[in-house]
Amino acid sequence: MDLRYGMNPHQRPAKVAALDPGRPPLRFLHGAPSFVNVLDAAGAWQLVREAAAALGGPVAASFKHVSPAGAATAGPLDVVMAATYRLNPATTGRLTSAYVRARDADPKSSYGDFVAVSEPVDAELADLLRRVVSDGIVAPGFEDGVVATLAAKKGGRFLVVEADPAFRPPSVEHREVYGMRLTQPCDDAPLTRELLGEGLPGAAADDLLLGLVTVRYTQSNSVAYVRDGMVLGVGAGQQSRVDCTRLAGAKADTWWLRRHPAVPAGDQDKVQDRVAEQLRRVELLDAADREAWLAGRDGVAFVSDGALPFADNVEHAARHGVRYIAEPGDSIRSTDVSAECDRRGITLVRTGIRLFCH
Repeated sequence: MDLRYGMNPHQRPAKVAALDPGRPPLRFLHGAPSFVNVLDAAGAWQLVREAAAALGGPVAASFKHVSPAGAATAGPLDVVMAATYRLNPATTGRLTSAYVRARDADPKSSYGDFVAVSEPVDAELADLLRRVVSDGIVAPGFEDGVVATLAAKKGGRFLVVEADPAFRPPSVEHREVYGMRLTQPCDDAPLTRELLGEGLPGAAADDLLLGLVTVRYTQSNSVAYVRDGMVLGVGAGQQSRVDCTRLAGAKADTWWLRRHPAVPAGDQDKVQDRVAEQLRRVELLDAADREAWLAGRDGVAFVSDGALPFADNVEHAARHGVRYIAEPGDSIRSTDVSAECDRRGITLVRTGIRLFCH
């Protein structure tokens, strides 16, 4: 099918075609996608499908620029989420809760996101999506009437994409770059609880597993902070891993500071305006209030797609309430990393699997 344009508007014409025309992995039910829209839909769908299979429940992701801004399992909505998105926590369905928890990780970055959910979209989630700024959604199905509701978004330009949940990619993948063709096996190394060993609390194991799946579909270098089934901060695409750790930590800090009693949810009409007000209030907190509130965090999990090269990553992660770390291991300073974890009371898991995404 023809695309609106390639990576940029001046890259025309652009097309997408399934390798097997009789079994396309994605069906575009409404809207005209761009090259990046296709990449976002494919990456976001793979993330939620894999995470849902690993964790056994609904998962949602909020994708921007070929990396997740947030990902989450279904779960409770706190008072900030409920007020920000105008939802009743007692009656909100599981699929909607998963998306709210995913988007709320970094709502500023999720402005104009591509949504992915692991289960068919129902009327409740469609109604929420009418009220937030997003570009499209990919899901394994849509309940009756939902496609029409979503198709009306953005003046009829909202993208509605149906994924085939039974599709599995070929075992070998190819990429053409600068007149060269690169070939490699598909990255299908299983991410399971067995990678994490024994002795972890169940919630910590789930958070580490969600983090592992998330960084698999995040542009490298990448790290993720996770707590209670929610990714609270993603660091993507930095040349220095510790810069990823700092950036993602700052996002996790902002998420926590939005829960400060001095940061009300706001009473503006639009979700993005309520978020903007929260972020403005966060900036007005004085240093002592910020430090005291941030000190209350604990039980955060931290995942790195590549080996931690220096102990400074552990030092920075510890400042954000991290108590569990999963990384491949086998860097030349792995002993220093392990010693720093021991010194700070952090449980370190070495998975032996690097998860670079480029």
